[in-house]
Amino acid sequence: MWRSVAALIGASIAAFALAACTGGAPPLPPAQADAARSEREKQAFVEALKPHRAGRPVVAVLALNEGTEMTDLLLPHAVLQRADVAEVRIVAPHAGRVSLYPALEVDGAQDFAAFERLHPSGADYVIVPAMIADDNPQVAAWLKQQAARGARVIGVCSGARVVGRAGLLDGRRFAGHWYDRGTLLARHAGASYVPHQRYVVDRGVATTTGITASVPAMLALVEAVGGQEKARSLATELGVASWTPAHDSSPFYLDTGRRVDFLLNKVAFWRAERWRVDVQDGADDVALALAVDAWTRTGHIGVDAASASGPVRLRSGLVLLAQPPREGTGRLPLASSLKPLPQLDRTLCEIGQRYGAARRDWVMQEMEYPGPIAACAG
Repeated sequence: MWRSVAALIGASIAAFALAACTGGAPPLPPAQADAARSEREKQAFVEALKPHRAGRPVVAVLALNEGTEMTDLLLPHAVLQRADVAEVRIVAPHAGRVSLYPALEVDGAQDFAAFERLHPSGADYVIVPAMIADDNPQVAAWLKQQAARGARVIGVCSGARVVGRAGLLDGRRFAGHWYDRGTLLARHAGASYVPHQRYVVDRGVATTTGITASVPAMLALVEAVGGQEKARSLATELGVASWTPAHDSSPFYLDTGRRVDFLLNKVAFWRAERWRVDVQDGADDVALALAVDAWTRTGHIGVDAASASGPVRLRSGLVLLAQPPREGTGRLPLASSLKPLPQLDRTLCEIGQRYGAARRDWVMQEMEYPGPIAACAG
């Protein structure tokens, strides 16, 4: 796992150097609020993703064993499992463990061959998280094959890079993490970036903005498969007020100061204080992922899952690897009384209190999370 993390940091610093030469992602003009238009765009997305085949849909959440972005994988898997509208499987080149970044590790991935035996006609939907390497040939070939068989593909955050490597972004409209905008436009002929939308679909290929957009995008998919009431009930459970694609892309860009913060964050990882997050069977995947992701992106905290009994089964059914707690380690704060999205707001407040508003704002940049940040009291 640590080799994967080291590779990720090296790649991030290289990307920083490239951004310093190219200007990174320049700022965009602010979005113009238009609730009616956002609702129409959501409905168009829902219509485009309605099932094409009879029976219970099959959703494959694609992973790279050596390193897959934690929240990009855990959130879609957990939301869809909680909705109970489809058969959901994590699928990777190799069966078993998947190392997640910036923290944690899970077990239970199905390999490509096993998935093929169970579902010879392919998946109905493939969710594509960000991966430590976006050009793995096995992943690209399998994804391209699934799309050719009729699967709708949803690239979450920098999963758009992986989608592109499979040849599925050329000539299409896309969203994607703000940092990837220039790279994706340069790589894919005829592709066009759509600002101010958390998710976009074009001829069976959907993409989302940064990490936190996976929740509204998955709620829209739940609506497509299970209906609006199912999506509304789940949104209430998660603490989500709206799952339209409405988004203001203008706060998310790199300038000189932000580039320096980016580099310092990556270098600071090597000085990270080790914290533990105490977990038990039935732990909420969504709240866990959002809180751990945010704290680790401060550059000051590294997080390990801790359980006296070893591995635990999360609420979604996924196995999270955990070790007995070690004495002297800090404890990541999680409020069991909070719903997952309010938990993220609370976490961001705590980050601001501990490390200052500038560090909190950088975490929000990386997660492409616009807020608002709820008060920390209570």
